[in-house]
Amino acid sequence: MHSDEILDDVHIRILRVTEDLRAIQQALNCAAMQAPSDPELMEALCQLPELESLKVLKAALDQMRHFLWFYMQVMTNGSEDGDRMRETIRQTAESVTVSPRIAAAEKFRQAADAALLQMLADGKIRKPN
Repeated sequence: MHSDEILDDVHIRILRVTEDLRAIQQALNCAAMQAPSDPELMEALCQLPELESLKVLKAALDQMRHFLWFYMQVMTNGSEDGDRMRETIRQTAESVTVSPRIAAAEKFRQAADAALLQMLADGKIRKPN
């Protein structure tokens, strides 16, 4: 797959996920507005499966938010630190021989760890969000 195809695929997925998140938010908002006057709906919303799925969604969104912060730092940072982080990502990608999804997750996790350690070593107190 060429880089243009990859970027097109990512762009389409971002649009699709964004639309899905808006639809989820709208549905949850409607349910929250109706729940006080509908005891059955209130009970359904407070059941364990519903709460668990919301916790899973929240965790995934939190993880994505942190990743996007890191990604933007790496891609928009032209400094030596940014170059080191990109090199770490490249080296990790070359050394990993697993599925592309696992490889991508692992290289960004390692690069995120390196960035965090670098930030702590620099004594900079910046909140990543």
